[in-house]
Amino acid sequence: MTEPLRVAIAGLGTVGAGVIRLLEANGSLITRRAGRSIEVVAVSARDRAKDRGIDISGLDWVDDPIELARHPRADVVVELVGGSDGPALALARAALGAGKSFVTANKAMIAHHGLELARAAEAHDAAMKFEAAVAGGVPVIKGLREGAAANEIARVYGILNGTCNYILSKMESEGSDFADVLAEAQALGYAEADPGFDIDGVDAAHKLSILASLAFGTSPSFGDVAIGGVRHVVAADIAEAAALGYRIRLIGIAEAGESGLFQRVHPYLIPMRHPLAHVQGSLNAVVAEGNYVGRLFFQGAGAGDGPTASAVVADLIDIARGEFGPPYAMPAESLAAQARADSGERRASAYIRLNVADRVGVLAEIATAMRDAGVSIESLIQRGAAADGSVLVVIVTHESPERCVEQALATLRGSASLMAEPMWMHILDE
Repeated sequence: MTEPLRVAIAGLGTVGAGVIRLLEANGSLITRRAGRSIEVVAVSARDRAKDRGIDISGLDWVDDPIELARHPRADVVVELVGGSDGPALALARAALGAGKSFVTANKAMIAHHGLELARAAEAHDAAMKFEAAVAGGVPVIKGLREGAAANEIARVYGILNGTCNYILSKMESEGSDFADVLAEAQALGYAEADPGFDIDGVDAAHKLSILASLAFGTSPSFGDVAIGGVRHVVAADIAEAAALGYRIRLIGIAEAGESGLFQRVHPYLIPMRHPLAHVQGSLNAVVAEGNYVGRLFFQGAGAGDGPTASAVVADLIDIARGEFGPPYAMPAESLAAQARADSGERRASAYIRLNVADRVGVLAEIATAMRDAGVSIESLIQRGAAADGSVLVVIVTHESPERCVEQALATLRGSASLMAEPMWMHILDE
């Protein structure tokens, strides 16, 4: 009989405990699909006595997670500690250096150190897999690495952070302001006590840089992602977008072209006809556009113990079958370094929200700034005066180079009529 695949797990939080529960609950099915059983033999976590709802009494307990890399019975190390550096990175280096295969859900570590780790995996004939690092249980990495491997990908983009999508969906359905919905999300456990990693776009940017590397065969370049979040989206933006036929979503988008690699995370207005406009709550969704397969759409739960554990175990099944292959779908040395694309010449329509003083001549001042910058206005909406004496002006532009829109906003920022920082959101083309 084939020997079982023996696994050591670092981190017994919701996902680590979920992996053990899943292997127990679906053990017979997993064995049939993998061709051999998958058994956890060792674990490491902060508190040995904590009740996690799982039985670990028969497993080897290791206080120092790095020691799992040297565990004599472990074939694979699963890292669920988190963090781009520290113990997680030390464990990854040690495990791959020892020739053990490595599975992780750690998007920050892969975004920052994925190329180094891929080289180590290839040098030691070990597998390195990270399906759970992007979109939880949604098999988007496998889809890009395997299902769409024959295609040239023109663009990959999507909703990559469930916390932001939950907040924007609630603002949309209830007409609430951002701060109120964020507080509710924190109370329900959908958002962290310090939510900046999510709402400022960093989490989505980590995932986008991974997807871009897989889609385009480029070296991971998290530092080149232009990052913006959702904390300045207000209820009025949601309402105005709806009136114009759009929904607002935090979108990560990447394209590779002659001018370099473009990567951005930012709130976008999504046309109601687009499937991303209908992704609600904490779901994630990714779109990849291939030259032969056309548009691929992946949607599902992007976080949680069940979906993330499902992705981790799927990677373990691949390893049990002997399906290793390069972590980025091609050898690490084949990944091309690409310069950061200049976004200034990108042409798109824009949504601009201005809070200005309620006085004669303000609209003419706005129109002049747009005209002088070479930006054509498609529509302009003015709402009534607020308690502070400001009026809301919403502009949708025709397609214009982004540098021209920035020039117009720079002019308006110097105006005494402007009473708050402008809000500029891009409109996703279909």
